[in-house]
Amino acid sequence: MPATTRKKATADELLAAAVGAVPGGATRPGQQAMASAIDKAVRDREHLLVQAGTGTGKSLAYLTPALLVDGPVVVSTATLALQNQLVEHDLPRLADAVEPVLGRRPTYAVLKGRHHYLCMAKMEHADEEEPTDTLFDDAPPKTQWLGEAGKLGKQIQRLRSWSEKTATGDRDELDPGVDDTAWRQVSMPARDCVGAAKCPYGAECFAEASRVRAREADVVVTNHSLLAVDMLADRHIVPPHKLLIIDEAHELADRVSSASQAELTPDAIERSARRAGKLIPQAASEALAEAADALTVGLADVPAGRLTTGLPPALHQAVTLLESAARAGLSAIGDIKSDDPDPVRKQQAKASIGDLSDTAQRLLEESDFDVAWVEKSDMGSGRRALVVAPLSVAGTLSNGLYTDRTVVATSATLTLGGRFDTVARSLGLPVAAPSVPSARGAVAESAAPGALTPEAPAASGDGWTSLDVGSPFDYPKQGILYVAAHLPRPAASGLPDAAGEELLKLVSALGGRTLGLFSSRRAATQAAELLRARTDLPILLQGEEALPLLVRKFREDRPSCLFGVMSLWQGVDVPGDACQLVVIDRLPFPRPDEPLAAARSAAVDSAGGSGFASVSVPIAAIRLAQGVGRLIRSTGDKGVVAVLDSRLETARGYGAFLRKSLPPFWYTTRTDVAVGALQRLAAS
Repeated sequence: MPATTRKKATADELLAAAVGAVPGGATRPGQQAMASAIDKAVRDREHLLVQAGTGTGKSLAYLTPALLVDGPVVVSTATLALQNQLVEHDLPRLADAVEPVLGRRPTYAVLKGRHHYLCMAKMEHADEEEPTDTLFDDAPPKTQWLGEAGKLGKQIQRLRSWSEKTATGDRDELDPGVDDTAWRQVSMPARDCVGAAKCPYGAECFAEASRVRAREADVVVTNHSLLAVDMLADRHIVPPHKLLIIDEAHELADRVSSASQAELTPDAIERSARRAGKLIPQAASEALAEAADALTVGLADVPAGRLTTGLPPALHQAVTLLESAARAGLSAIGDIKSDDPDPVRKQQAKASIGDLSDTAQRLLEESDFDVAWVEKSDMGSGRRALVVAPLSVAGTLSNGLYTDRTVVATSATLTLGGRFDTVARSLGLPVAAPSVPSARGAVAESAAPGALTPEAPAASGDGWTSLDVGSPFDYPKQGILYVAAHLPRPAASGLPDAAGEELLKLVSALGGRTLGLFSSRRAATQAAELLRARTDLPILLQGEEALPLLVRKFREDRPSCLFGVMSLWQGVDVPGDACQLVVIDRLPFPRPDEPLAAARSAAVDSAGGSGFASVSVPIAAIRLAQGVGRLIRSTGDKGVVAVLDSRLETARGYGAFLRKSLPPFWYTTRTDVAVGALQRLAAS
């Protein structure tokens, strides 16, 4: 009897099986629309931007069609929380659910940076290694408090025992963990790695093993930082693939910018000289020390901030000295050979000095496409650095992200002002000039959620489409957006007295249960002090305890309030009645002293545009949408978002744009309406 051919599964069948395996799972129209759009994008080889609001179930919406793609599919996330959610919960449950439909159990793997894995070559010399950190910034390299040294030694010993048992060498599997100083003694950054072929431990390398697992998996989960490094390294790290899914896509450009950033510090130069040791002659080592001293003097004489007219003379001289010293050091080290007595240490020294050389040359070029600035910590004797970063990464993304693969970018915040254009442009996708209206642009602006909208084709021939699948939440019935339009326009940093009184009135009406998102640590502290002085509510302040502990207390202690700064704007997920009021003290525009934002704004101004409208407003829109999104996390949530910045209502032009970038809450500027709603929530 001839064997029957199994019918190929469809994306709809896989999604139905996956949803059926979720406790209380139900079909969601937005989820189905997203899965279908991704399936079509893969078949048409067309890039896709998908805005999927909170509650859509976007993870299953992109994972199910991914399983139909031939070869590995790469999923990149911005946060460790989402990466863990995918690997520890979503993918195992999905694999179980679709196995009967697919006819096999799909496989998955996590791909992290090389420094996340134990390095056996470093482990061999861990007891001899000199820690890269010292207790005091101005202390001699080998000066360390004895208690700290003893603690480090114990951690190294525990790592040595763990190295004999672990199957993966993944730091995240070490429980209890060790601090960063100890881990650096036994891990190897990619730039320092000599390569498996030249390393005596190449055959048992944990990082190489993780790459082998990734090449054999159906789904590979990685992070934006490693994706950025892979792109800048001509895509030699992540396994070849036909489909790349970028979750939390609004974060990608910043991660690529960070990966393209470089810096010089006196400490780093001194560490490189020590690391090179006898591999370079005494004269070369002294030249590096001289460059470090010159950089120390140059940084002391220059205030923190962007360097708008090139390197000041003292810094230019220091960087010139460094470039010459680094070049001499590299020449002395020479090539890494397989018969070198210690190729690992030689590669570390060469990579360290090579980084200094590359950064010095980049700074001396003073390219119009780079931004340079001086960083100084708030404490006078703290960190000082000379930093350089690209003015824009849109060109890098355009040239390196989309070739030979289909890219699906998704997030809850991809439309700003109701359009995909701004985020698409930041991701390197071609967008028609805003000043030239077109039928296609008009369709994109007016399309209803769930409508697939074609966008401008790329110059390379690759087109892209956009899709907003909406949200399953009924925002107008579940929440109120209240703007305190009667308050004075915020001026000085900190929390104005009038805004403080408004905050007190709102929090008191509800009886706590408030997440306060503030523009500065000073404002958050002032708010906490005010509420502690004039109420009996438990007030939790970011920085006073570890953030996970604060969030847990906020979730469990019903009348508590949690106040903090930017990391709370998108890092807190508290569904239910523990969080029914989100207060934002002012619109989150970038500060004037943020070097990259200021440089990008100035570049737009010099080209005849509006830097504020093109740079500052979109940044504020994304941050504001992320913060506002903390309120409604499930279909049963209700509450109020209160913005204590009157500009959201009164500012001509950008006020309406920002409001249009937010979920469609019921909108009011009346204090009595907001207070009344909060009082009813308190009574219920």
